[in-house]
Amino acid sequence: MLRRTLCNLLLLWSLSHDLSITGAPSYHPQEQSWRNQSLFFIPMDLDVALRRLDVSNNFIRELHTLGLPHLQQLDLSNNQLDLIAEGAFHNLARLEELNLSRNVLNNNFGRNSKALQSIGQLKSLDISMNSLNDDAVELYLQNKSSLGLLKLTGNGLTRLTHNLFKESKGLRAISIDNNLIAHIEQGTFEPLRRLEILNLAKNNLAHICDFKLHQVRNLNLSRNSIEFFVTREDDKLYRLEILDLSHNNLFFFPVVPAINRLRYLYLQNNMVGALNSEAMLISEANSLYKNITGEEDNAAEDYNVYSKWRLMPLIYIDLSYNHFRTFPMETLSLLTSLETLNFSYNCLRNISNNNAKDSALGNHQQRLFPSLRYFDLKSNGLAYISPVFLEALTQLETLNLQENSVKPCGPVDKLRPSKSQQQMAAKPKTSCVTFGQIRTLKHLNLKENSIKMIHPNTFEKTSLVSLNIAGNTDMVIPVGALEGLQQSLQSLSISEVNLTSSELSLPCLPALTQLNISNNRLDTIPASLHCSPLRELDIRNNAFLSLNRSLIHDISAHLDTMYISGNSFNCCDTRWLTILHGLQTNLPDINQAKCATNVNNIALKDYLKNPSKYCQFHTKITEVTFGQVIIIFLFVVIILTMLVFFTMKMSCQQGSFMV
Repeated sequence: MLRRTLCNLLLLWSLSHDLSITGAPSYHPQEQSWRNQSLFFIPMDLDVALRRLDVSNNFIRELHTLGLPHLQQLDLSNNQLDLIAEGAFHNLARLEELNLSRNVLNNNFGRNSKALQSIGQLKSLDISMNSLNDDAVELYLQNKSSLGLLKLTGNGLTRLTHNLFKESKGLRAISIDNNLIAHIEQGTFEPLRRLEILNLAKNNLAHICDFKLHQVRNLNLSRNSIEFFVTREDDKLYRLEILDLSHNNLFFFPVVPAINRLRYLYLQNNMVGALNSEAMLISEANSLYKNITGEEDNAAEDYNVYSKWRLMPLIYIDLSYNHFRTFPMETLSLLTSLETLNFSYNCLRNISNNNAKDSALGNHQQRLFPSLRYFDLKSNGLAYISPVFLEALTQLETLNLQENSVKPCGPVDKLRPSKSQQQMAAKPKTSCVTFGQIRTLKHLNLKENSIKMIHPNTFEKTSLVSLNIAGNTDMVIPVGALEGLQQSLQSLSISEVNLTSSELSLPCLPALTQLNISNNRLDTIPASLHCSPLRELDIRNNAFLSLNRSLIHDISAHLDTMYISGNSFNCCDTRWLTILHGLQTNLPDINQAKCATNVNNIALKDYLKNPSKYCQFHTKITEVTFGQVIIIFLFVVIILTMLVFFTMKMSCQQGSFMV
């Protein structure tokens, strides 16, 4: 049997050997990488069947003729390439993707450009980080009619002319970020009918007037010096879906045509809101639009260039890190499709429903935000939010109020006689906020608001899934503070509050799966947690000496992760740890956790390896002490018995003598 198998193997080998000699098809690798090999030239004995070749991160300075007729992708990035032979690409008939980034192609660009002209079928070209000037780039782009993707990041372009892309009209994506562009000639991008993605970030552009690229879907103009973005109204559809104007000098919202598809608008880190009021912002934007477009038909005082926002399908806007002192109610309430609003790191002190005049848009007394689900107001200095405004958030699910001065209303505030909406909106800025008015609210972050009291039944009309009240130092959480959340609350954070165990009272929370009580002064875990299906528990940096074994046993049924470091555990009272270790509960910080013996502190991880080693001495002392106590107790009992007996005997003898 073995002999027959060997014969068959020899026969198969001989057949395959004969086939290879006679030129029959054999397997050839299609991809090869020589990355980071300290090469000074491309190897000469490469397989002619290669389709992808990576020789990046080497020291190649010159590129000569390559005989790779099937090659489709070539990566020569991050070398020292400054000279390309004129016929270098003649035999690369199928080359579609070429990466020449991070070289020195600013040298010899006249000769090098002739070599690139022979690749007429190229679809993707990356010549980023080559210190190329305007003339060099124009030469490198000659005869590139098939080019679809172009990367020019990190070069030295100062202006874009209408000649730059005249031979590359098939471009779909262009990245010219991190250059020195201060001027763009009219007609530069307009002929590029297929252009969908344009990245001009990190340049020196000062303004965008009359943007006419109807075909572009994604436009990145971040990190320039843009003061305004104004587009003349027309009847064509603007396909723009993503507009990034972050990190500029904008004083106004961008003015875009009414017929558009804009869904994501990034305006963070600008100067929007620096004017005294929203009414002034609208007025100045109107004047700017008239000056740029020369249109005088809209001279009426109540005209608003942002009225066309009613038709905008925007679902996301980021206005963080601007200079708003009042909430732009009038403008943002036009965005009826808005789902996410980031208004963090501004200068708000209160939000009321009468910040702006009604004249600019007509009389809209009840402004709604019917689609808003995520609202970020972190770090504004907010102390008051109008009940009328809260009622307008009809679909809000997540509200981030971290690092403000918001105080939740207590039951006394709720029981006050009702007032008109105008009176409520005019409350002092120090008034509390009633979260029960947002019936859809699921996630509330009140971290670091200097809250001193969470009153009983504060959240009873909400259905919160997560609540963060951490960082409110010395806050009191009385019995009943979380009443009404038993059936909905899944995540709770009460860290950094300086609580003791006597000051923390939690109800039975049968939906709670995540609890953070770290950085307090707790020495016991609330017993009510036995009815919570906890999956994650954080008790770091407290005063725990041990943990209730019975409670740990109850919650360990669902517990996946527990953080325990920063406590002073007793090494010889760690049966709770044995339970967790036996159930393979994840303890990510066990390397930082320690416990104490009578002698010193040791790492819990070391203790788990050999518990008896560290507690043997302690156990013996405990046993001896306990035995001694029993002996002493028995000795005392015997002495007392004998004393009583002797006293009774003496009494009887004295009585007999007297008779």
